[in-house]
Amino acid sequence: MGGVSARAYPPYLMLRNSAIDAYHLKLLTMTPQRARELIQQQLQFGSGYNRNAVRLILAEVQREHGQALVDSLIRTLELDEKFDLAQGTDFSTLSK
Repeated sequence: MGGVSARAYPPYLMLRNSAIDAYHLKLLTMTPQRARELIQQQLQFGSGYNRNAVRLILAEVQREHGQALVDSLIRTLELDEKFDLAQGTDFSTLSK
């Protein structure tokens, strides 16, 4: 019984109560590379709205990949200096 369980994915990945197809799942899944690209786009603008967008991206990364990757992104993209985001911050409760 191959296939994707509908319970394996959060509600935003569901379409009409069925699991989203593999192509769209790949587009919507927050990979480390995708997170880096999205954050770099937000850094180009640098407003308070973009800071909030970065926080939401980090929340998704934390839920899917853990705090270590979040801290790594904060460090390598210098988010502590640009958006005053500290390593070790728990972003997981932002978009529940």
